[in-house]
Amino acid sequence: MSPNELSLLLGLVLAHLIGDFVLQPRHWVEERVRRLHRSRHLLYHIAVHGCLTALTLLVAAQLMPGSPGLPAVLTGALGVAASHWLIDLIKARLPGKLRWFLLDQALHLVVLCVLWLAWLGSLAPLESLGAWLLSPTVLGVAAAYLIVTRPFSFAIAMVMKRWSSQLEDTGTLAQAGARIGMLERLLVLSLVLLDQLTAVGFLLTAKSVLRYGDLRDSKDRKLTEYVLLGTLVSVASTLVLGLTLRLLLET
Repeated sequence: MSPNELSLLLGLVLAHLIGDFVLQPRHWVEERVRRLHRSRHLLYHIAVHGCLTALTLLVAAQLMPGSPGLPAVLTGALGVAASHWLIDLIKARLPGKLRWFLLDQALHLVVLCVLWLAWLGSLAPLESLGAWLLSPTVLGVAAAYLIVTRPFSFAIAMVMKRWSSQLEDTGTLAQAGARIGMLERLLVLSLVLLDQLTAVGFLLTAKSVLRYGDLRDSKDRKLTEYVLLGTLVSVASTLVLGLTLRLLLET
């Protein structure tokens, strides 16, 4: 894949982000939810996306030898605008939940990828992507990130079960500790894979500083020991996993 081809894909994604999150006022979204297909601001929104896509393709036509001409630019812009109208209209009928937002953005990204491949006139990028995704490095890293989420959460919860029953109501948000631990392990694994072990120490220090005041004020020694033990189990297990994966990938 040449730099210009990758730049085209990134340019299309950048145009989408500008159109969706920079050039779309909040009241446009609210009117779309209220009026659905009768919303004039929905038409403004898809016009913005069509113009940004056309501008990106025009630049690509100038920089990439052998690129399609003006008819392809107009067809691509109209295709993006039409798909955006349909996807946003469907989303406006759905509850405002994270999963629908992520699905909405994923569908837009698929449309842009199809446009990109059609512009290039080749499926070679997909073949290269498939080969990369099936490489041992990518599969190993993906497996490690998956392991440190829910599998490790279940394992650590079972390890800590004998002590969690001794705690009284801690007054914390439901499942907050599990979510914090999951994010903590994702950060630690990333730092280990990037060979930034020193940063892991800074992460532990930052967490200790944030929790010190709460634990001191609560004057609950059991809670302090429980949090400390849970943190060490979580970080230590992630360190072992990350270092093991690095050794396997380096052999």
